[in-house]
Amino acid sequence: MLSQAVVFTAPNRVEVTFIDTPDPTADDVVVETAHSWISNGTEGSYLRGERIAGDTAHRPGDPAPFPVVAGYQKVGRVTWVGADIHDLAVGDAVFATTGRVNGMFHPQGGQVSPSVNRRDTVWALPADPEPLAFAGMVLTQVGYNCGTRAAMRPGDAAVVLGDGLVGQWAAQTLGLRGARVMMVGRHADRLARFPASHVGYRCHERDEDWLGTVNARFPAGVDVVVDTVGSLEHLTGIMALMVRGGQIVSAGFHGTHDRLSLQDLRDREISVHSVSGWTRPRMDRTLHLIETGQLETLPLITHHFPVGEAPAAWRLIESKSEPVLGVILDWS
Repeated sequence: MLSQAVVFTAPNRVEVTFIDTPDPTADDVVVETAHSWISNGTEGSYLRGERIAGDTAHRPGDPAPFPVVAGYQKVGRVTWVGADIHDLAVGDAVFATTGRVNGMFHPQGGQVSPSVNRRDTVWALPADPEPLAFAGMVLTQVGYNCGTRAAMRPGDAAVVLGDGLVGQWAAQTLGLRGARVMMVGRHADRLARFPASHVGYRCHERDEDWLGTVNARFPAGVDVVVDTVGSLEHLTGIMALMVRGGQIVSAGFHGTHDRLSLQDLRDREISVHSVSGWTRPRMDRTLHLIETGQLETLPLITHHFPVGEAPAAWRLIESKSEPVLGVILDWS
């Protein structure tokens, strides 16, 4: 069958085109996409040719990872269900991850419509809030994973490095757990979006001595650090402010520049948690938190683009010519 897709055809080249997708089988669901939520960081590194799969960095000698269908998250309506599926019906509002595609570097992609999905990559959505709130649910789940991975007690000090989408949802999740949270970022507009309902602190890295600010706010030490930007400089800097036995949650993409001193970690008994991808239980929990309003998503959306203007959306994301955070492609 023929589907429309956002395709990265070469480094820094975005096209909206028609591609071949497999005919659905008895255990597939076909979804007509209404909105897809761009993952600025992950998709951006794919667009630049910096990774070839998941969290696998591109290294010399690896094949060029093009063409590839962008993205991994969307909401829409079911238009067909296979004979082996009995818990979804045509017309249901759903969230879906990657669908199966032909002729691409990877045999799956997210920003495609209609999308042929395995049943285990589709979630039925509740009546409220509106489906758009769930359009970035994989990425929301990454932030939830970051915020729940470390063992902690209410009142512990947590610092989130990065004010992007993963940082926002990690900070929200830590706040739900009772942590005292500081978000360190470079964008005043993004820092201001850390919701007042999750009482925390903000530090503008470019305007402040951010390490001094962290130390002043948490003089007894930092219990948890969540790195969402992939900066060894920031990690090594803040390690000196961490309590003995503190925990680092690593979610930032370092590419091939990812060497952190094991001896320095051992000296302070600091442990590292590595987060990546999604699991069905984490996605189920994330859906519940969005449905109940405990994780906020809609306030993080800054831009909508018709899908045909996906190249313009990416020019904005890469240039940051105006404040940008959550970017939605509208397919209807």
